[in-house]
Formats: sequence, C-alpha cells, structure tokens
Amino acid sequence: MTPHAAPATPSAVVSMDLITKTFPGVKALDQVKLDLYPGQVTALVGENGAGKSTTVKILTGIYQTDGGTIRIDGDPVTFGTPNDAAKAGITAIHQETVLFDELSVAENIYIGHAPRNRFGLIDTAQMHRNASKLLADIGAPFSSHTQLRDLGIANKHLVAIARALSVDARVVIMDEPTAALSHKEIEELYELVETLKAQGKAILFISHKFDEIFRIADRYTVFRDGGFVGDGLIAEITEGDLVSMMVGRSVDQIFPDRAREVGEEVLKVVGYSHPTEFADINFDLKRGEILGFYGLVGAGRSEFMQALFGITKPSKGVCRVNGNIKVMRSPADAVENGIVYVPEDRGKQGAVIGLPIFQNITLPSLGRTSRSGFLRLAEEFKLAREYAERLDLRAASLDQDIGNLSGGNQQKVVIAKWLATQPQVIILDEPTKGIDIGSKAAVHEFMAELAAQGLSVIMVSSEIPEIIGMSDRVIVMRDGLIAAELSGDDVTPELLVRHAAGITTQTEGAPQ
Repeated sequence: MTPHAAPATPSAVVSMDLITKTFPGVKALDQVKLDLYPGQVTALVGENGAGKSTTVKILTGIYQTDGGTIRIDGDPVTFGTPNDAAKAGITAIHQETVLFDELSVAENIYIGHAPRNRFGLIDTAQMHRNASKLLADIGAPFSSHTQLRDLGIANKHLVAIARALSVDARVVIMDEPTAALSHKEIEELYELVETLKAQGKAILFISHKFDEIFRIADRYTVFRDGGFVGDGLIAEITEGDLVSMMVGRSVDQIFPDRAREVGEEVLKVVGYSHPTEFADINFDLKRGEILGFYGLVGAGRSEFMQALFGITKPSKGVCRVNGNIKVMRSPADAVENGIVYVPEDRGKQGAVIGLPIFQNITLPSLGRTSRSGFLRLAEEFKLAREYAERLDLRAASLDQDIGNLSGGNQQKVVIAKWLATQPQVIILDEPTKGIDIGSKAAVHEFMAELAAQGLSVIMVSSEIPEIIGMSDRVIVMRDGLIAAELSGDDVTPELLVRHAAGITTQTEGAPQ
C-alpha cells in the first residue's frame, strides 16, 4: 500500500500541548500533544485505552483538562461546555450518534439550534433551505423533508455529518465513522472526506483500520497508555512502524505464575453466527484453561459472549457443554449449564446499584438461600460472606450499597455473584477495565486461582499485557470473525495488533 504524498504544512487550526487528564485511580492523558491542520486529515492512532476518546471529549468540551493548553489559531482557549467547543467551530461525528426517527431530516440537523424568525419562532422554511444546502454539499441522496425512520444506516450517518457541519465547523472529528457501513458506503464516506478537505476543514480521524488510515490520512499521531508517542506524515511511515509505535512498551505488569495445566474439553462452540454481529465462531475450551479473546473496537467479542450467555440469540451454531449439545435461550439456561458472564459495563449490566453488597452477590442464587418461597437472611449473609472473603472484598459491611464501592471492589462483587452459582465456565469481559493497579493484580491472582481449581475462564481484554500475561491461548477477532488463534511464542504484541487490524502485508523487520 503506497501512501499518497502529503501536502505542504499550513499553520495548525487546533494545537493541544502537554494536555493532562486524571480520573480517580487512572491517568487518562499524560502531557499529550495533537495538532490539526486545515485541509488535512490527521489519524489519531492507538490501542483501546490509549486516550483517544478522552482527547475527543476534551476537544468537544465534555471534559476539561487538568493541565496543558489548547490553542485555536495560536490563541489559548478554554472549553467549559460542549457549546463553547461548537462556537469555536469544533464538531464531532461519533460512532453512535443520537438521532430521532420521528423527526424529519432537517429537524434532526438543526435540533437545538434551528433558525428563528423575528418573533422568536422556528423558521421552518429557512431551516429546510439551509438543510437542503448542507445535504447537497455532502452529496446526500434524499430530501430535508424525509422522515429519518425511512433512511438506512448509511444515510442516517450522512444526517449526522450534516448536523455536525450545520454549526459552521472548522474542525471535524470522525470517531470510528465506518463501523456500521458497507464497503460501498465506506467509499462514499472517503469521497465526503475529500470534499471536506477541499473546503479547508481540519479533520481528526480515529480508526483501528489501517487500510482506512493509509487511504485517507495525511498525518498521524500515536498515543500509548495515555501518553504521546510520536507524530508525522503518513507518507513517511510504514504500517509495521506504526504498529511498533502503538505497542512498543514492555509487558511490565507482574502476572501470577501459573502451572498452566489444562484438562479435558469443557466447552465447544461450532459455527456460532449472528445476522449482524459475528459469523462462524469455532473454538474449544478446556478445564483449567484461560482463553483470551483480543480485538479492536467493533470486533464482535462482547456481542459473541452475550450470545454465548443467552442474552441474544445466534442465527445458527451449536454449543456443547461436556460433550452434550445445549441451547442457550436465556441467561438462566446458560447458568443452569454452568456458564456465567461478567459484563464489561458492571455499573449497568453487572451490578444493581442501590442494593447492598450481600443481595448483589446472592441475586442469581436465590434457590440456595430461600425455603418455600421465602428468603432466609442468614443464608444470604452466609453465602455472600463466603465469596466476599474469597475475593478479599474491601467494604465496611455487606450491608453497604454497592454503588459506594470503588470500581475494583464492584468488580469483585460482580465476580462473586456468579461464582456463587458454582459454574464450570466464567466469561470475564474486560475484567480489569477502569480499576487501579492494585485491584488489577488482585483480579489476576484470583483468575489464576480459579483456573488452578479447574474452572475454565474466557477473558475478553483490550490490554495486550493482560492478554499475554494471563492467557494460555488467544483468539483474535476482527469484524465479527476469528482472525487468528495464537499460543506460545506466537502471542506477541505485534502479531496481536496485526491480526486485529487486518494487516497482511509484510514489512521489513516485522514478524510474519
């Protein structure tokens, strides 16, 4: 793949310098820099968790910096609200933009900032004229009067782009813009990007797809673990060098030593498919094994795990537990067959905020803590205490609201909840996301103990050190398909990213 020649460098529209942002227990950005130029596309590249989303939220006024300077045309600015960023001409097109099916295209474009007449009422005629011009500028094949519900995904995406441009944007942020588009629609988006460049817009393009980056980007900036790694011209870098910049840190976390002795097959998945999320998933899982699932945004890992747990239904495929075919029509079916799932979003899907710790732990095991339809409080406390102690839960008491716990302790409660059902297979979806280093180490230790006790573990993780440090084998997913299965010395940062990003070309010095 030969990158196109880069244009001459004008002055930056936006400059972010030494930007720092800290959340409780996590330093999301540590003195990063980013420059955006008129008429050029800058690709912001990095693994999941590198700090890209935080940067976008700072640029659009959702988050405020803890340190550093943002400049527009060389002048320092502060974005206290999203409205401040919009007034400065910065707009974002997110992967999942909120639109309203019951409104017209024009109403969706101008919701919140529709033109007004001299009486202060919405000037509907002017709104449609303005919307029609925006739609024509981006080549949209539908009218401003069209109801949004009558449009397909790609055309709804065009509405979101028109809405972003309706604020007279100078900077357009595209965050994974092709995630839900077909090949033809992606080509049309590329044409739109060229149109925006010709209009002098500065474009920040965030994508995990290297073919897209090398197709349309003029410049690149690489973040890693919340830090700035480097930037430059796309024409002057190879895919292999970009991968090395993304993952070029040592696996310096300390992971527990494990005997890594696996037993007989516990779970076998054959041909699992879903109409839109994943297809032809095949793998086996053995007793005492930790099987890692790695992939980038949109790979379909979580969607597959939810189907395996019975939250959604596959269109075809077979699941065998201990050699017997089982159908997971619901989470209750999965739990009955010894499969449990700890979701990535513990706050919304894993824990019941407002309930005390002990009730969160015993919720799936009420059959063990009740008699004749009545709950036995002493039995609940006994069961909850057993698993709270096993996970070294740090809480004032088991009566404490789970919402008042730290992220790491909330995660322990969610894991305890499912372990209390005495499963054979536990699926951990991003088990250490958003928790501090100490809690991560505790979760890793406990995962190793579970495997040593014969429990089979499926671990979905976007953190390469965690994948390498904890997994016996690794399955890499891309675009809803299994891209590779790696084990032993093949589990390297470079190979993981190459398979996840779909990089098939061989560059000098890079592994096959």
